[in-house]
Amino acid sequence: MTTAVTRPFTVTARIDTPHSNPAPAAYTVTVYMNTHRDNFDGYEPHHPLAAATRLDGSPLRLVFHASDRIHNHEAAAGAAFDVGNHERADDDGQTWPGDIIRSVSTGDVIKITGPDHWIVHLRVDPVGFSAVPEPTTLVDLAGTRATRRL
Repeated sequence: MTTAVTRPFTVTARIDTPHSNPAPAAYTVTVYMNTHRDNFDGYEPHHPLAAATRLDGSPLRLVFHASDRIHNHEAAAGAAFDVGNHERADDDGQTWPGDIIRSVSTGDVIKITGPDHWIVHLRVDPVGFSAVPEPTTLVDLAGTRATRRL
């Protein structure tokens, strides 16, 4: 013999709040401009590099959200190259500052931190990019004639 049991109705709902939506995975990029006198001949480990900065001296950080287009460190470097050559903005709408004397060029180094927290340094080659060890000769040229229009 079976007995029927009545259960109360229950409803399960997912409520999204601003705190429950994680930030999209992103690649963060810093461009280091080669300040050596032969900078356009390519990057060598002893060449001094200066981080691209805003006018107030704070580091310029470009952000690219992981997507079908930006799916690895090299794609993020390519997108940063485009921003650094005034062809587009990053995914947060940031453009290359007009007061930086030159665009991203052969011999510069692009540091990319991926959503997986891996950090990769890529040298800008005449065609494409090549991995290089983390640069050790960093100089602070923010606000000087070497990197900015006064």
